[in-house]
Formats: sequence, C-alpha cells, structure tokens
Amino acid sequence: MTIDFAALPHDFLWGTATSAYQIEGAVAEDGRSPSIWDTFSHTPGKIAGDDHGDIACDHYHRWREDIALMRRLGTNAYRMSIAWPRVMPGGDGPANPKGLAFYDELVDTLLAAGITPSVTLYHWDLPQVLQDRGGWPERDTAEHFAAYASVVAARLGDRVSQWTTLNEPLCSAWIGHLEGTMAPGLTDLTAAVRASYHLLLGHGLAVQAIRAAAPGAEVGIVNNLSTVHPASDRPEDLAAARRVDGHTNRWWLDPVHGRGFPADMREVYGVELPERAGDLEVIAAPLDWLGLNYYFPATVTDDPRGPAPYARSVRREGVPRTGMDWEVDPSGIEALLLRLTDEYGARRLYVTENGSAYPDVVRPDGTVDDPERQAYLTEHLAACASAARKGAPLAGYFAWSLLDNFEWAYGYDKRFGLVHVDYRTQTRTIKGTGRHYADLIRRHREGVAKAA
Repeated sequence: MTIDFAALPHDFLWGTATSAYQIEGAVAEDGRSPSIWDTFSHTPGKIAGDDHGDIACDHYHRWREDIALMRRLGTNAYRMSIAWPRVMPGGDGPANPKGLAFYDELVDTLLAAGITPSVTLYHWDLPQVLQDRGGWPERDTAEHFAAYASVVAARLGDRVSQWTTLNEPLCSAWIGHLEGTMAPGLTDLTAAVRASYHLLLGHGLAVQAIRAAAPGAEVGIVNNLSTVHPASDRPEDLAAARRVDGHTNRWWLDPVHGRGFPADMREVYGVELPERAGDLEVIAAPLDWLGLNYYFPATVTDDPRGPAPYARSVRREGVPRTGMDWEVDPSGIEALLLRLTDEYGARRLYVTENGSAYPDVVRPDGTVDDPERQAYLTEHLAACASAARKGAPLAGYFAWSLLDNFEWAYGYDKRFGLVHVDYRTQTRTIKGTGRHYADLIRRHREGVAKAA
C-alpha cells in the first residue's frame, strides 16, 4: 500500500493520542476526586478482569519519559485530555492548584520538545460528585462543564491553541446511558437522549467559554463516526441503515452545523428534548475544525425488537478483523473525510483517533513486532492521503494510541499502543508499528524538504 505523501500539507501534524483516565493513574493524589470511571471500574463485573485505572500507565509520574518517547517517534503533536476531577474536584469549583500545575508543566515541557499540545477537555471522566447530582441528563452539568472549560482555558490558553470540547459524546450518551457498558452504566433511553442533548449544549457553552478566556483559540469537537451499510437491499434493512446513520453520525453532526437534531431520529427515540430558546444557536457555535475518530464500519439489519435505533450489526464473513473483532475497512475513513467536507463543509479536519488492537507478543529479546498493526496504520494513512488528494482539508493525524493503556470495559487485555507497556514494571518498549510510524513521518518530512 502506497501513501501519497505529496497530498498531505507541508505543515501536517503527525501526532499520537491518549486520555487522562486511561494513562494517568494517581487517582487519589494531589487533590483529585473520583470520576464516574473510578466508580464504574470498581463495580464488580463491569470491567474485564476487574481491572481499573488506579495506576494505569502511571503517566502522572512518568510523563517526562513519555514525552521522550514522542520525540523518539518524531511526532510534532500530542492529543491529551485534562482530568476534570483533577482540576475541579468538586465538579463546579473551586479549582485545584496542584491539578492545574500538573498540566501547566506538561504543556510547557511538550512545547520545549517541539510538540504541539492538542487539549481535550472531556474524555468521559465526569466528577462523581456531579453524577450524584444527576450527571449529563441534567442541564446543570452542561453549565458546570463550561465553567470548568473557562478555568482550564484561562490557565493554559496562552500556550495551547488547539482545543477539543468533547471526545466522542456518542459513547458518553449511548454507551454510557443506553447500552450501559460504559460509565455511568445506565440503560435508560430517556436519560440517554437527555444526556446527548446536554453534552452538545455543554459543547456549545464551552466553545464560548474557551474563546472568552483564550482569544485566538482554535476550537473543535471530536466524533467517532462510522460508514453504515445495509445487510441487504430489503427495504427494512435500508431503513435500518438510515436509522443507524442517524444514531451514529447525524445526531452528532447536524446540531453543531446549525441543522438542529434530526427529525427522523427524534421520532425514532420518542423522547422530548429538554430544549430552551436559544439552545440550538449555542450548540451551533462556529467551529474552527472537526475531529474524526474512525475504527470500523457498520453493516446492519433491521431489529424491531431491539433497543433504539432498532437495528443490529451483522458479521461479514471473510473480512479481516482486529483483536477487538472490529472489521478492517480503510475505505471508510476516506469516505467519512469526504462526507465531512462535502456534506458539512468542514474547513479543517483532523483524524484525531485511528488505530488497532492485536494480541502483541514480546520476544525473548524484549522487542514487539506487530505486522498486522503496521498494515492497518499504512492502509488507513493511505486512505487519508487519498481523501486529501480529493479535496478533504486534512491537517493532521493522531495515532491511537501512544501507549498501551486501560481500554475501558476491556481492561488491560486489548493493546492499541505504538509503545508496549509492561503493566507490572511500567517498562515502555516501542513496537514495530511505532518504528514504522516514525519512518512514515520521516519520509513525509523529506518530501517536504525536497519540494521546498
């Protein structure tokens, strides 16, 4: 598979991505309060192996080593998230000086290393104290989120220019409140729809708060999107694919682009939205960029007896799959980048997450060779470059993930990292894919230098 490096801009961001709860550990240090993921992961039976993020990758203490790894990879950007309960342990204030100081030093050291920090304000770790008061189904949480965003932007905005409000609100709303396999673990359609609304309201309020606190900030939102295919040409399956597209894609894209919440999906859910005058304008605050997280496509069939959106996934035989049992389809990332460009008029796009888990084997000499992950990375980057050649304003790619980490309900069994982590010793080892990624970055830069 050949990557058209010339299709990528000369100032392309080559990055890696992580999130706070998945790597930081130190869950009870320096004033941090519990998050909903602390509570959920310590609930028996919720996480594979009864794992939790108490230590994770111990990044809170080893972050200097992790920045050194980024430099070895040659990356020039790092997508990180701020832990809300570390910065604002009470959920709605006051700020925790030690929490802010940690991120202060992290940002300064990244910049000194020539690495641009891309900061995500919410990667699912709602302070448990706010969940106890109703969580995202309540409007107050959106307002508290904006206040938290204002505090962080005021502290870091003189050095951080790229801001993400929410990471994958679909997971927070649908998986956390409807399917129940992520925190807070609810299975309530009404709560899920209300949470989805307030997440997007919180996004819009946070956009305003960030720009007020940090003039010149570049603000976006990150959605995990999928291409959706019907399992057959039956009218029922075609309708099911339309519903799944609404559930997975349009529900999250339409409101932030000023189109409101899709009328067909309002009918599917049958839940009254907690709307107030002016909310839709807040949600549709103009964005500087959009982030795409892409892992796999969806092939679906009608399932009228199932939960909303009344469809279920169908396994296609003979299609390669990752260790997560997710289908490998690089064409999906190209199709979505072009859809965001053509249908939603995106002015700048980042692939903010893309990666694969496979069962890694550490060789006797301590190295990790992972050819399947290398192939996945190459094929998806080739598809990204193809989209850029066709007009998608792609400005950067962030590989998921820098490190093997706590993979939510899967615990520590699934490994996405460019860097292998021995969770017993915390030893970090760059995998074959990490070395391959470094080579791809080098080749792009050499091409830029030759063209100059």
